[in-house]
Amino acid sequence: METKANNYYGALQQPIGSGFDAASTATEVIQGIDLSGKTAIVTGGYAGIGVATVKALSAAGAAVYVPARTPEKAKKNLAGIPNVTVLEMDLMDPASINAFADQFLAQHKSLDLLINNAGVMMTPLRRDARGYESQFSTNHLGHFQLTARLWPALKNANGARVVNVSSWGHHMAALDLDDPNFEHQPYDQSAAYARAKAANILFTVELDKRAQAYGVRSYSLHPGAIAGTDLGRDLSQETLSNFGIYNEDGSFRHDPYNGYKNLEEGASTTVWCATSPQLANIGGVYCEDTEVAPLDTEWKGLNPEAFVMTKGVTPEAVDKENAQKLWTLSEQLTGIKFAVE
Repeated sequence: METKANNYYGALQQPIGSGFDAASTATEVIQGIDLSGKTAIVTGGYAGIGVATVKALSAAGAAVYVPARTPEKAKKNLAGIPNVTVLEMDLMDPASINAFADQFLAQHKSLDLLINNAGVMMTPLRRDARGYESQFSTNHLGHFQLTARLWPALKNANGARVVNVSSWGHHMAALDLDDPNFEHQPYDQSAAYARAKAANILFTVELDKRAQAYGVRSYSLHPGAIAGTDLGRDLSQETLSNFGIYNEDGSFRHDPYNGYKNLEEGASTTVWCATSPQLANIGGVYCEDTEVAPLDTEWKGLNPEAFVMTKGVTPEAVDKENAQKLWTLSEQLTGIKFAVE
């Protein structure tokens, strides 16, 4: 199969005229798309936009697997949604990831959609059993390992997609692949989150470059600043207020065109990346507002006086050298050789 253009340096980061926008919902995006006979995995599919994503895929006919650290909570949150199977998995536990992958591969020869949606945000310093910082471990390394282990099934699907849910938060700190686990610098919860989310984007760029020859494409995205998720559970009300999440009366802000979305709007870009025929011949791109995002060359750093979310992806998050370096680093840290072949 001929290898198409890659997204190194943001070469493909320009809107394609999707016909959708910031206020589009997951239900609208998947209308007319039939996923009967398709199999999907949605990590974190039992909370926040994960549930909205699972609902949309299930309604379109897909069989959806939801790996969960707390299966009982997942089963409760997903009760009543058809075609959903909950299995145990903890993204910070490599043995748990392997056990889930083994269980899935024993039952399925192919996997059409892998949606790496689970995440933690701006947590206090925590480390996994290997000593790796928890945001990098959960948001990136666990998903890297999961994707690598599921590669045979992705390759067998003849047109699989891997969707990595990133965040605008990748803007908030410069990348540091020399000390990803904060072993040689003071821990900063915002920087750790930003770097982990940048890693999601870089992983997408490199995975798509390597995997498209086998019919597998990859996408990353910013879902929006979403009210009503578990993601901000470690953050104070004051911190969340600084991000503009609340109105003056304390209610959740709903302003999709400025990035503040509900769960259905928040899941729309994920579902679009996973299913849209418009993306059949493009991959490796970062998306937002149910569209391929532009390259953000305007970003000048955080302004403590006035928080503003710009549009697009930073150049360093689609940089070729960064993408290749992260892939090698991820193999070293997980001990897994992700051979795309």
